[in-house]
Amino acid sequence: MIGVVYLGNNTKTQERLKYIPGRLVKMTTNYKDAAIECNSHTMGENVIVFYERGVRNEDITAITYIRKKCKNVYIVLLTGPLTEEDRKAYNECGINDTLEKEASVTELNKKILFISERENILFNSEEPKHKILRFKIPIWKRSFDIIFSLISIIILSPIFILTIIAIRLESKGPILFKSKRVGTNYTIFDFLKFRSMFTDADKRLKELSKSHNQYSENNDKKQASVKMSPLGDDAEQQMIASGIESEMMISDDEVMLVGDDFVVAESDFNKQKTEEINNAFVKIENDPRITKVGRFIRKYSIDELPQLFNILKGDMSIVGNRPLPLYEAEKLTNDDCIDRFMAPAGLTGLWQVEGRGKGGTMSAEERKQLDIKYGQTYNFILDMKIILKTFTAFIQKEDV
Repeated sequence: MIGVVYLGNNTKTQERLKYIPGRLVKMTTNYKDAAIECNSHTMGENVIVFYERGVRNEDITAITYIRKKCKNVYIVLLTGPLTEEDRKAYNECGINDTLEKEASVTELNKKILFISERENILFNSEEPKHKILRFKIPIWKRSFDIIFSLISIIILSPIFILTIIAIRLESKGPILFKSKRVGTNYTIFDFLKFRSMFTDADKRLKELSKSHNQYSENNDKKQASVKMSPLGDDAEQQMIASGIESEMMISDDEVMLVGDDFVVAESDFNKQKTEEINNAFVKIENDPRITKVGRFIRKYSIDELPQLFNILKGDMSIVGNRPLPLYEAEKLTNDDCIDRFMAPAGLTGLWQVEGRGKGGTMSAEERKQLDIKYGQTYNFILDMKIILKTFTAFIQKEDV
């Protein structure tokens, strides 16, 4: 079990730490004693140090000393608001995290549990955390990407030329469509495709995604939307008058979230946020924005060919997880989704070939899980299998 040490003289924080479930927190006001406690912890296990902020120069001396004497420590600074100068100084001397100095027992316990669940990552290396959590493409995969994309561009050059001519003859606008996509490590880049839609397509996406998104659940049939009640002196009377009293009654067990102009049950709010994450992938069924040429090149994935240049630049790999538009990626930033972006971004991938095998019907959750699976298990043989399946899928009618 991870040890916990408190370094400071805030009696309120000391009292709160005594009530952390299943933890015996060591208390001290001297940083040298804190270092001794960290090193003497049972069997040299990892230790969380809650450090109460004081005078900056003195804090830096203490934190630097603890860092020098103790290897397996994760230091959380208990503090109020920090200036940019203070933040930089504390980060440089070795602070791992911060927490509000008046944090409750629940907040303190959540922080301990959060660190404990990620113990293998957070205590695994002397390198900074941002380096640990960054994905770096292997040399074998990058070498294969360069060779494969160069050969493909040369062989497919006649198709490039014919597609450019067809797009130019059918509709006005640019040949290539550039969009901002989020790839490996949440990196944003210009994603290239042959234009397959009319030039005003983006203006209609928001409306179409609500009524035609085939990955979105039919919320009108399956469940009612979250109801938010107005606040104010007459809030209760307004609720009763509007007929939602029974639905909005606050029980002893219910937690209510209060904003500037609304109140909503926490359970309903969490349900709404879960829906947003599950419906992050937007796919319009029988999309009326697509041109005739666009429909053809999408059917055979010809519209994806310009991404070979993205691969040459290093934005993407031949095989990987599909880069997402910004409006989709911003909904996939919780802990369950991060692993999806700690993997190569690709032209084709596991869920693309699996989706074609299912006739193109795959939920957003299935896609996410396949992306995570690929990121955890990818290898040369798997990449070759996916590439072969992708080639055979070109002749299928389903657009995945």
